[in-house]
Amino acid sequence: MSRKLIRSSVGAAAVATVALALTACAGSPAAETSTDGGTASGAYPLTITSALGDAVIESEPTRIATWGWGATDAVLALGVVPVAIPSDDYSGGEDRMAPWVAEELEELGGEAPTILDNSTYELSVEQLLATDPDVLLAPYSGLTQDEFDAVTEAGVPVVGYPDGPWTTPWRDVVTIVGEALGKEDEAEQVLADLDAMVADAAAAHPEFADSTIAVPTESAGTYYLYLASDPRVEILEDLGFQTPASVADLDTGESTFYTTVSPENLDKIDSDVILTFAETQDALDAFLGSDAGRLIPAVQSGAVAALVGSEDVSALSPTPLTLPWGLDALVEKLAEATATAQG
Repeated sequence: MSRKLIRSSVGAAAVATVALALTACAGSPAAETSTDGGTASGAYPLTITSALGDAVIESEPTRIATWGWGATDAVLALGVVPVAIPSDDYSGGEDRMAPWVAEELEELGGEAPTILDNSTYELSVEQLLATDPDVLLAPYSGLTQDEFDAVTEAGVPVVGYPDGPWTTPWRDVVTIVGEALGKEDEAEQVLADLDAMVADAAAAHPEFADSTIAVPTESAGTYYLYLASDPRVEILEDLGFQTPASVADLDTGESTFYTTVSPENLDKIDSDVILTFAETQDALDAFLGSDAGRLIPAVQSGAVAALVGSEDVSALSPTPLTLPWGLDALVEKLAEATATAQG
């Protein structure tokens, strides 16, 4: 598969109920939804409940703003061009837009969205409201209660996260966006297409199911370990890998999707394979070659799959656009690491 996005056939008629090809979806359920304008799918007014409060969407929104991760990609995958999206200050380059987003926007056409400054992870309510949105979609984000309240009080409904910040499973992001846009069937089809893609990759590599995997990284002398609730770990489990008990054992409860590990405990990351990532090859080599990094058993055995560069690292977090963009490269690296682990 090339890195050119393979478009989902969102215009095609979807089955009423989709049995997802993969069920290893850790995390919270999708936001509760009720309709007051009828029983048909996508009927309005529509209420979507989140941990921050209710979003009451009176009519089908046409001016969509997004915040956080994944919502932009879900909106685009459903054939809608948002009026405002968060800047990607990691993999977005000078235009602050991820390449897969820029590519899909070019294909869909229409007016380019306003880039909301995301450099401090704080939403500028003033900048958002200047785009005159009908709704703000932020189901996987760090949106605060104050930000939610300010936007809601300005008359713009806000779809927040169901449970907590940065915890919504990536599939639920697609489902929630589909509900808000009145495109539930199309969202199910997008997920079915993506799950079939991942299922094909898993079927081609049955050896993944016999292996455990962990995702440690290093930054400025701090060692991070990603938890099962993180979408990057979810996609590895979807491919068949198992998360070892050592990951949960090392969790200090400091975050919803990662924990830090002291250098002397790195040897407790007991997995057959590790997936790690770094912005540069030098940074990766420094981590893997350090005395601390070499304490990790999979590093000692050479069973390491590594992604280098901001685009590939960012694409590791699954969305309807990043999966077609980066899955092949990821699977290839995982297969090499697993072969090393299995001798």
